[in-house]
Amino acid sequence: MTDKILPNKSQSYWRASIDFPTFQKLSEDVETDVVIIGAGLTGITAAYMLSASGQKVIVVEGSRILEGTTGFTTAKVTAQHGPIYQQLITTFGEVSARLYYEANTGAKNFMEKTAKELGIHCDFEKVDAFLYADTEDGVDIIKKEMDAYQKLGIEGATLTKETGLPYKVKESLKLENQGQFHPLKYATGLMKKAIENGVQFFEQSRAKSIHSTNLVEMVDGHEIRAKKILVCSHFPFNDEDGLYFTRMYAERSYAVAALAEENYPKGIYINVEKPTRSIRTALGIDGKRYLLLGGEGHTTGRFQGDMTSNYETLAAFGREQFKVKQYAYRWSAQDLVTLDQLPYVGIMTSGLPDVLVATGYAKWGMTNSTVAARIMADNVLGKENRFADLYNPIRSKMKKEDIKSLAKFNASVAKELVKGKTEKIDVLFKDLELGKGDIVNLDGKKVGAFKDVTGQVYLVKPVCTHLGCDVVFNAAECSWDCPCHGSRYTFTGEVLEGPAYEPLEKIEYVE
Repeated sequence: MTDKILPNKSQSYWRASIDFPTFQKLSEDVETDVVIIGAGLTGITAAYMLSASGQKVIVVEGSRILEGTTGFTTAKVTAQHGPIYQQLITTFGEVSARLYYEANTGAKNFMEKTAKELGIHCDFEKVDAFLYADTEDGVDIIKKEMDAYQKLGIEGATLTKETGLPYKVKESLKLENQGQFHPLKYATGLMKKAIENGVQFFEQSRAKSIHSTNLVEMVDGHEIRAKKILVCSHFPFNDEDGLYFTRMYAERSYAVAALAEENYPKGIYINVEKPTRSIRTALGIDGKRYLLLGGEGHTTGRFQGDMTSNYETLAAFGREQFKVKQYAYRWSAQDLVTLDQLPYVGIMTSGLPDVLVATGYAKWGMTNSTVAARIMADNVLGKENRFADLYNPIRSKMKKEDIKSLAKFNASVAKELVKGKTEKIDVLFKDLELGKGDIVNLDGKKVGAFKDVTGQVYLVKPVCTHLGCDVVFNAAECSWDCPCHGSRYTFTGEVLEGPAYEPLEKIEYVE
């Protein structure tokens, strides 16, 4: 990595600019009306909504509050989720595609209104959203998306080559009156109000399993009994209920942030080609404007080469197009994508009517998290929600495209499983450099090893505790990543991302 341009340490711009409250670990058996597993934006929003309606709510988080995906997003508050509407019309029809637009537009409006009513200073800004093309093939996608907008009656949309970007594009689709904000300022503001309403938050309290429909067993043995259980843990921790690990894949993407020039772009942007380029700005605590660039996505654990190169590619893009000389932050995020691109929100599986799930936002979690929270809250309160059928995890019929996606995904998982068990290990432990990690040969055994800059060695059994795939070392984030279903671990083996809930097996190092 080029130290002069990019920081050595991965740190989210959002997490660096806010202080977080701390909460106790759950230390006893408890009973409540609703238990929410996962304290990201979905869980916090649902807790706020339910507590405002008089429900007794407990929220448990396996790590630290807001240490997951919410703190690593680009935080665009928009219903323009890439060129999705032409796809939704083809897959679900115009009525459902229009519902998706209305659901996410309603979520955007709710977030803006709630921030204002509760006095949450989250830097919410109204901006135009731009979907743009650099190639002729991209122009065709843009025009088809505009046709979809017109079929659905989406207002405030125009085709334009004037984007405010410092470089020319071949075409863009502008959608007016969208938004951007600071996701953690908003989430902590909602959390504060939820606590005032009586919600209890517990962190470093990891759920293990659900027994019957009303009992959550924690990793440490404590139990939570509740009338309703909301699984908002990003990847469902109880993924065997509904086999969600066969219906989604995890994708990592990257972001960098730098001080913006005075003539910074005023909207939020994403292109339609690959590689993805996501662009926005944010107002920092120092009063200065920062430029945020994102992209370079790939399936978790399946990038060929050093993953730090993804940051370097983004940095080069910023240097070329925005004249950026130095970056203040770099970080990566993990997102879950469903077979048909629509999130799974609602009853987790038939036979578990009191267990609800929200997952699979496909990088558009700001508005979709609010949609999900409302669907789940209405279910708990016995209210009808007109978006519930669209987001229903138990889709009424698996379409031909879904079957193809499922077969392709599971074939790739099988390939990774076999690859990990048969691949020859060429790196010897004695050759591992300071500050590096890898799968190494140690006394004839395959071991996951990390050696920090002081020479301290950390050894793990490099086998994911979810379903036994071999993990790979992610040098960009100093983590062990599973290429099968996206579980991630720290270099010491502790769980960062599910579906795994058990840490990697540690191996004692003896010199």
